[in-house]
Amino acid sequence: MALKKTTEKQDPYFIDFPGRVAKVQKAMAAAKIDVYLGSRLRTASWITDAFCPWRTYVVIPKKGLPTVFTFVIDAARVADDSWLDDDHVLGYAPMGGMDQIPLVADFIREELGVKKGRIGVENGLSNYLPEGVLTHFEYQQFEAALAGADLVDAYDIIDKLSLIKDEGTINRFREASRIVDIGHKAVRAALVHGGYKGKTETEIGGIAAHAMRKAGSEWEWSFTGGNEIASGYRTGLAGGACTPASRRRIRKGEPLMVDIHAMFKLGQGDHSHNYLIGKATKRQKWHAQNFVDIVTLTLKTYRAGISPSGLAEKMMNFAEAQGFAEYMVPGFEHGIGMTGDEWRIGINDGPFPFWTNPDHVYLENELIICAMQYACPDENIGFRYENPILIRRKDCEPLSRYPLGVEEIA
Repeated sequence: MALKKTTEKQDPYFIDFPGRVAKVQKAMAAAKIDVYLGSRLRTASWITDAFCPWRTYVVIPKKGLPTVFTFVIDAARVADDSWLDDDHVLGYAPMGGMDQIPLVADFIREELGVKKGRIGVENGLSNYLPEGVLTHFEYQQFEAALAGADLVDAYDIIDKLSLIKDEGTINRFREASRIVDIGHKAVRAALVHGGYKGKTETEIGGIAAHAMRKAGSEWEWSFTGGNEIASGYRTGLAGGACTPASRRRIRKGEPLMVDIHAMFKLGQGDHSHNYLIGKATKRQKWHAQNFVDIVTLTLKTYRAGISPSGLAEKMMNFAEAQGFAEYMVPGFEHGIGMTGDEWRIGINDGPFPFWTNPDHVYLENELIICAMQYACPDENIGFRYENPILIRRKDCEPLSRYPLGVEEIA
């Protein structure tokens, strides 16, 4: 069956998905892999161009098109969203011979004719809940159902190929970031002139979500609570990197952190903006200036050729010299790709398996989240900065254009 028409090459969001598959197959050949059995959310997104929230498997043969297996209730929608045709998006169900393991295994053995050889799978570890690596049970069941074939780790094929972003992917992230900026404008408009009075964190999250949805966002994609809103002491919680909105009311004299998310064609927008509600104290302003100064320096420092450890050392030395190092969480980024590829940066070749290699050297056209937390729990204050940045040869491009600052809402 002929493929559905994909977006035209002149479309700024065009991605050559058949070309991606061909690159995977070339890497498979080099690794002597007969079939790639993908199970991670990042793999499903990068190959199918569709959001796959249910347990999904992507089977890539040596030649030809991938076939996707997802929960039967969602298969028709995934096929409609994907560039793949209906023959290559199939559903599994809790029925005889139709549940996940036998359906996928029979397809590999009978349809693809692979009864021996090497099958690439995605094992591993993640601090990211929906990563999608094979469970112990799945691995055992596939190993038994595909007896005669060897299951070998092959996740690095997708990781290496997806590291450098193509123009269509970058443009999707730019558009998602533009949508996030619209959300921030709506929040600010709701806060000023006393508008914050009586509003809760959940309401602030909803105001942002409504504005972003109207602008075209498909999902507040974060798995840490959608839009993350923190006020008062919650802004200074140690680590400060996960604050689902609570029913706490916004109060005068306290900080407010607004970390909102949008998604456009699986590209992700993520930006945090910070406020001081009411007239700020001298001490609050001191903390705020520290934070703005280090974010400014960090964005000026990012470029191809530096490493996470090298950048962190420079920034922490700066914080030490300015007298606020104890308030900085010593991490400055997390990875980003199409939906599902949120955490690891670079390739899994560092001292801690399945974590960022701290000495990974950034390359041109990597796209990461500049993510920074400043936390002073003893004073019930903290700030967060998150923004997708495109690594360039001599600098970086922050994709959200919303002005950096800690705004005082009088």
